[in-house]
Amino acid sequence: MLDVRRLRLLRELALRGTIAAVAEALAFSPSAVSQQLGVLEREAGLPLLERTGRRVRLTPAAQNLVRHAEAVLERLERADAELADARTGLAGALRIGAFPTATRAIVPAALADLARRHPGLEPMLSETDPAAVAHALRAGELDVALVHSYDFVPDPEEPGLTTRPLYREAMYLAAPAAGPGDAWSAGAAAPDPGPDAPPGQDEALRAQRDAPWITATPGTLCHAMTVRACQAAGFSPRVRHRVDEFATVLALVAAGLGVAVVPQLGTPGPDVPGVSLTRLRMERRTRLAFRSGAGAHPAVAAFAASLRSALPPDLAGRGAGA
Repeated sequence: MLDVRRLRLLRELALRGTIAAVAEALAFSPSAVSQQLGVLEREAGLPLLERTGRRVRLTPAAQNLVRHAEAVLERLERADAELADARTGLAGALRIGAFPTATRAIVPAALADLARRHPGLEPMLSETDPAAVAHALRAGELDVALVHSYDFVPDPEEPGLTTRPLYREAMYLAAPAAGPGDAWSAGAAAPDPGPDAPPGQDEALRAQRDAPWITATPGTLCHAMTVRACQAAGFSPRVRHRVDEFATVLALVAAGLGVAVVPQLGTPGPDVPGVSLTRLRMERRTRLAFRSGAGAHPAVAAFAASLRSALPPDLAGRGAGA
């Protein structure tokens, strides 16, 4: 009989690529991971791994086994959800991941609502970049998380995870308010894109092609979004500052130190002193992510309901198609 815990290790190896990465993610030693995978090979009765330098490659038999492991793990999540639903009242820990703007603007009200409805539940919030959510969910570090995607940075397919739409929000170009001598301020005229310009390019972005830009740190979705949006507008941004917190980004913009693309929830409102906000033809979409099969878990469902009740009025009606 194949051991589910070892199947989980094999699935993680298929996703992470190295035994060291699996060990680090799941708090094992590399030798322990190797030992357990060796036991799984003996249980399977045929080779599952091939060494290629410092990495290991899954054999065709192992790849087939990973597909079965995904199905088994999903069914176990469904079984856990049914057992939880049969209990009286929600109790215990619910580990939640959320990115900073949602953590500030939506999650506090959602957690307050959750506490009123289910006082026995113990939500535990961790600020988590969406790029790290998939591994954290599969490793069991999180039970549910908020993730986002942009028009220019679509959702990647993540094995073993399911997402549901929550809301969509507008995106804005933040530029210094127009002033004398501001060659690249919000008052700068947008150049004629010409008849050959690709459809959907934002003239507001193109008008700032010579400006210093403020982006998030490389490796984040927010950084990729700004770079790709500018490239779609026909230029590569000249990045001067790399800042992840949008309040700081807006402060830099107000000081005349650059321009940036920010989401609706990254602004305190439509009027930001010293900053001109221009609506762009792009959106950010936020979804709730959890392990496949866990959507029916009453704690996950309760958190999703509280999140929707906490959405600002201008976002609450914009969840469809997110």
